[in-house]
Amino acid sequence: LVTCHRRENHGAPLESICEAILKISQNYNCEIVYPVHLNPNVYDIVHKRLKGFKNIHLLPPLEYVEFSWFMQKSYLILTDSGGVQEEAPYLKKPILVLRESTERQEVIDAKVAKLVGSDIDKIVASVNACLNNKDYYHSFQKGDSPYGDGFASKKIIKYLKESINEK
Repeated sequence: LVTCHRRENHGAPLESICEAILKISQNYNCEIVYPVHLNPNVYDIVHKRLKGFKNIHLLPPLEYVEFSWFMQKSYLILTDSGGVQEEAPYLKKPILVLRESTERQEVIDAKVAKLVGSDIDKIVASVNACLNNKDYYHSFQKGDSPYGDGFASKKIIKYLKESINEK
């Protein structure tokens, strides 16, 4: 699964990311799903470089539930999205961050994500490692999400019920 839309990746970085995606599609027996942002700075480059390849699926932007389904079903995630960096660690999938730096450094520190930037060789090598090295792939699953355990709403409900019962 690929998402890439941030302004810092417009232009040459996005061209490089597309080249890496194309190499991955040609070198590996895989299906690549890329919901493409409608911003012409993204849409035009992505469709120019990646449209028409049978294992690259360029989709329109997805609703949250649909996108979450794709995250759950994916083998790995390439993204420049901060929101995806926050949510994907719960799914225990490798997250390759298509940025040179991230304000969500905690996912890097927790080893549930890796910065790969827009360097073609680094992206392809990281995907290769995920696809061909089970230990490397599973290393992303060892860390816990730095954003909690995913049960905040249940804890809040429990606390509220206990608070009401005390009164």
